[in-house]
Amino acid sequence: MSQHPESRGLAVPSRRLSRLWHLGRATGDLAAGIGVKGLIDLARTRAGGQPARIQLSPEHTRRFTDRLARMRGAVMKMGQLMSMDGSDIFTPEAAEIMSTLRERAEPMPLSQLSRVLETEYGAGWDKRFKRFEFTPIAAASIGQVHRAETRDGRRLALKIQFPGVRESIDSDIANLAMLGRSFGMAPKGLDIAPFLEEARRQLHREADYDAEAEALESYRVWVGDDPDFHIPAVHRDLTTRNILAMDFAEGVPVDRLAGPEYRRAERDRAATLLMRLTLRELFEFGLVQTDPNFGNYLYDAASGRIVLLDFGATKPVAPELVEQYRRLAASAISGDRAGMRAASVALGYVGADDPDEHVEAMMDLLELASEPLRHPGHYDFGLSDLFERIYHRGRALFHSGVFSTAPAPETLFLHRKFMGSFMLSRRLRARVELCEMARACL
Repeated sequence: MSQHPESRGLAVPSRRLSRLWHLGRATGDLAAGIGVKGLIDLARTRAGGQPARIQLSPEHTRRFTDRLARMRGAVMKMGQLMSMDGSDIFTPEAAEIMSTLRERAEPMPLSQLSRVLETEYGAGWDKRFKRFEFTPIAAASIGQVHRAETRDGRRLALKIQFPGVRESIDSDIANLAMLGRSFGMAPKGLDIAPFLEEARRQLHREADYDAEAEALESYRVWVGDDPDFHIPAVHRDLTTRNILAMDFAEGVPVDRLAGPEYRRAERDRAATLLMRLTLRELFEFGLVQTDPNFGNYLYDAASGRIVLLDFGATKPVAPELVEQYRRLAASAISGDRAGMRAASVALGYVGADDPDEHVEAMMDLLELASEPLRHPGHYDFGLSDLFERIYHRGRALFHSGVFSTAPAPETLFLHRKFMGSFMLSRRLRARVELCEMARACL
């Protein structure tokens, strides 16, 4: 068996008081970096219902992200989401450092890893394997991944959960809610409790690898024998609530296709396949993998297939919600503002009794967002500034107090998936014939 010569990982703080202490240190780094004047400015913007703007030095930002990366779990997951908004919340320098949270997590030390393996597989667990690589090939917010080969020759990827992550979710979410209120991260008057509750439920599901195995197998049935995609099979004899055993899959993260060594045709094809898959997930499967992390898609150049990974964030979507999105998309494509309004009320984007000017502002935003759906032929995401236009207009409206309602919390992760698909096409500078693709799905 392969050996890890010297563990350089940092132990995952698993006890509630330990995690609270680390979060307190992270908050202290944040407060120290902002300074007295910054805290006063934050209080003023919060009182006025305006978005908070955090001025952090690179040094304090690194301390803050180091703390979150060490804690892993819900705290790191929320930090990753904060970093996706980084261009507006943080200074450009701080936003660049925060973005590293989307790609890093400290692996756990060998002693902690060994305890998890023995707890899950029992004493003598190593006898099940011909080879086990103790150095992880990836580490994220909830677990890390190791390569292994069983005695009977199966080449596997084992996703091993950090100890204490599941037990810490509830307290982490509560502490993050307190932090968000303290620093005015949410607009005045908006109740973020339902969204945090939805995030809490989703994180508990992501931390249950038995549930992820079931979601992966259900998704494999829907995709079937599609030659463009590969979904690794689950190995149930080695899967537990804290370890997910899957076929090892070759490939590079799909966003690497943006590099000069790949042709434009490959970028266009990959983006088209994944955009079509996003539409099929919602309108055909009713089962959506809602994590937009680019690392969840691998490109296998030898076969031309895209490997789909990580189904912990997979959510079934209620048929009535699917129908509401179907009506909204169809109305947006055809320019039917009355139909868009009815669907938006059903989804909670606007209230039935909201003032007309408020509703019209939302309809304008939705029309803007649906630009790729209405564009004839190929939409060139590489040349489009649509993201900036949506981002700044939507954020200004969100913080202006114009809207009295918020969408149903269960739409939170669907929005994340839609945005992730858009951002991947943009990252690949791809041309996608989205209009005809959408019409076919509707």
